[in-house]
Parts: sequence; structure tokens; C-alpha cells
Amino acid sequence: MSSPVTSPSSSSSQPNAAPERKLVLRAPRPGDMGWVVQQHGEIYAREYGWNAEFEALVADIVAKYLRKHQPEWERCWIAELDGERVGAAFVVRKSKQVAQLRMLILLPQARGLGLGARLTDECIAFARAKGYRKMVLWTNSCLTAARAIYAKRGFELIESQPYQGFGQPLVSETWALKL
Repeated sequence: MSSPVTSPSSSSSQPNAAPERKLVLRAPRPGDMGWVVQQHGEIYAREYGWNAEFEALVADIVAKYLRKHQPEWERCWIAELDGERVGAAFVVRKSKQVAQLRMLILLPQARGLGLGARLTDECIAFARAKGYRKMVLWTNSCLTAARAIYAKRGFELIESQPYQGFGQPLVSETWALKL
């Protein structure tokens, strides 16, 4: 399942050429799911001030994925850049016809490289290949970079509601894409 991708390499004749970077999307291995929970907890606390309720939510989602994983209908990608984990995304089965994109995350050093878009595209392609008719996702209005990725791929905002969660006043959003 891994799919290596390398960034464009500059000619060695250019003195300031950036070194080639190696991106791999792979299946999860032992330890990856704990890493996914940890990164969600740390990043969202640091960048948005969210409390441990969010990390607990992610831990619950990950635990359910591990306990009830349906490999023929669900998938997780772990993104590695130069051999280091830098991102993840999941597709889970919501119903026979509906897939859900979950837990898209990128470490700060992996942002701006198109990796969030690539992970989202992998999720959509997998859902289409499995015959799902719709993909949904839940996010928050403050996650503007992720929302832009979703909108660019044709997801539409179908529900928005203010709520108090993770120690913050937030706006919950549900998005959907017809496949």
C-alpha cells in the first residue's frame, strides 16, 4: 500500500538546490495509532488551545477503528517525509453507502507541501473504488486550511452549529461529497 513520491529534485549544478525529499504514504504499523492520538492532542492544544477532551475524542475514534476495523471498507494512511511520520488520514465506514473521512492531521513541518490534499485525495479515491456513494466529514470552522482542501475537492458544508467543546467556543461543521 505504500506509494513513494519524491519532490522535484534540482540539478546538482545549482549550488543552492534543495535536497530531494521522499514522501511515502503507507499502512499503519504498531505504534502509529498512539502517535495519531498524541499528535492530535499536542497540535490542537498548542495551535487552538483545545483541552484534553479533544485528545480523548481522538483516542476513542482510534480505539473503535482498531477494535472494529473492516479492512475491505476502511483504510488509514500514515504519511512519512524523509522517513519521519508527518501526517495521517482515515476512511471509516459510516454505512453501506457512506464513508467518513476522519482524523486528517499534518505536522507543521509538513504543511504547504500539498500533503493534506494528497491524503484527502487518497481517501476520496479509496471511497469511490469501494462503491461508496457519499463521503462525509466533521470539522470545526476554525480549521481553515483543512476546510479549503475539502471545498476545493467539492465537499459542501451541509450543517453548521455553534457549541462549547474542548474548552473553547467552536462552530461544528458537517461536510459532504457525492461520489
